[in-house]
Amino acid sequence: MPDLLRRFLSLPVIARLPVRVRGGVAKGARWTFFPWTAYWRGTHEPAAQACILALRSDWTGAHVWDLGSHYGLFVVGLGLRAGPTGSVAAFEPNPLSHARLALHVRRNRLAHVKTFPCAVSDQAGNQRFFLYEGLESTSSHLAYENETWDESIPSMHVPAVRLDDLVASGEINPPDFIKVDVEGHGHKALAGAAATLARCRPVLLIGFHTEAEISGVLAVLTPLRYRITPVNTVSPAVPAPDHDYLFEPLP
Repeated sequence: MPDLLRRFLSLPVIARLPVRVRGGVAKGARWTFFPWTAYWRGTHEPAAQACILALRSDWTGAHVWDLGSHYGLFVVGLGLRAGPTGSVAAFEPNPLSHARLALHVRRNRLAHVKTFPCAVSDQAGNQRFFLYEGLESTSSHLAYENETWDESIPSMHVPAVRLDDLVASGEINPPDFIKVDVEGHGHKALAGAAATLARCRPVLLIGFHTEAEISGVLAVLTPLRYRITPVNTVSPAVPAPDHDYLFEPLP
């Protein structure tokens, strides 16, 4: 897209024009026009959306965690489906993305959805957030294993929380379903929820990014006995980076 056109479409009066989501998990939801138009056009991650829709016909009363919410497509969609007897806890450390996420939650009047402008990890406290491609990119992330920072790498500090702590304090409900897409930090996010996972054994939809993330997630979930299914039929049967997998608890 030409830079001049992008700058025009990014003007708040244009970017925040109201539109409706045309299809998928959040069909009919109130949305904003630009950027990431694939969200409201219904073409974003169709396999993942179809997977969620196939999990259950009625989400009423469900409790959902969305780790790495971006603009909140799954947050809003599942918030509408769960209704006020359910809940959604949405975590997005990128301040630009969180602002749009919060706007979409307000626009759809989802009082039972809580948004958290923070990362999820195995340790609470501020952590360095790498911004290689700027705040508008979805590739921003907490440090990978052995990744070091120097002044040439754009970064900021963001707060991180442990999900077990939030459950213990009553800030969020134990989950029935968790979506995880946190750019290679999923293993640490789930390690911070290990007690809750062992107690509740929720269904999880996980987008993998690194081998370390995969091995770490499997270390947390394998003892809890899960069936692992590729979300897309072209994905490897064994979890691999850049693919999504459904984890369902076995009886």
